[in-house]
Amino acid sequence: MRVPLGLSRLRRVGRHTEAAAALYGAAVTAAREPWLYQALGVPDTLDGRFDLLTVYAFLLIHRLRTAPEPGPALAQAVFDAMFSDMDHTLRERGVSDLRIGKHMRAMWEAMHGRALAYAAALDAGDRDALAAAVARNVWRGAAPETAAASLARVIVAQTAHLAEQPLAAFASGKVDFLLAAELRE
Repeated sequence: MRVPLGLSRLRRVGRHTEAAAALYGAAVTAAREPWLYQALGVPDTLDGRFDLLTVYAFLLIHRLRTAPEPGPALAQAVFDAMFSDMDHTLRERGVSDLRIGKHMRAMWEAMHGRALAYAAALDAGDRDALAAAVARNVWRGAAPETAAASLARVIVAQTAHLAEQPLAAFASGKVDFLLAAELRE
C-alpha cells in the first residue's frame, strides 16, 4: 500500500521530533544569552525575545533546509517545534482558543518575512543588508548605534559555524552555537 504524500512527510518529520526539540531548545538557550540584551540593547520584552528566537531558529532552518536528507525534514521539524512552543506559550498566557489562530498566523508571517530578509542578505553576502534587516526587525528601526552591525556579525559567524557542523550531529539533536559575547570586535 502506498502512503499518501502528506502522511509520508509527516512520518519523516515525526522521526525527527526529538532531535528537533533538542535543536530548538539550543536555539532558545542561545537566544537568551544575556550579552545580546545587555550589550546590544535588544529589548528584553516578549517581542524582543521572539525576535532573537526567530534569528536563532532561522539559523538552524537555513542550515538544514538545503542539506541532503534528513536536512529538509529536520528543518521542518525545528519549525514545527518552535510553533508548537509558541502555541503552548500563548495558551499559558491565557489566549483563548478562538484567538490562537490569529496570533499563530501573525507569528508565522513575522518569522517568514524575517527569514526571507535574512536569507537574502546572507546568500548575497551583504552584511549591510543583514544589519538593516535586523535593525528593522529586532529594534523596529531604532537600533542603538553599532548594535545592528554587531548582531549581523554574530549571525554571519553563527552561519559559518553551523555550516561546519555535520548533518549527523543535527540529526541526533546536537548543535553548537557560538557565544555571541565572544564574537564582538
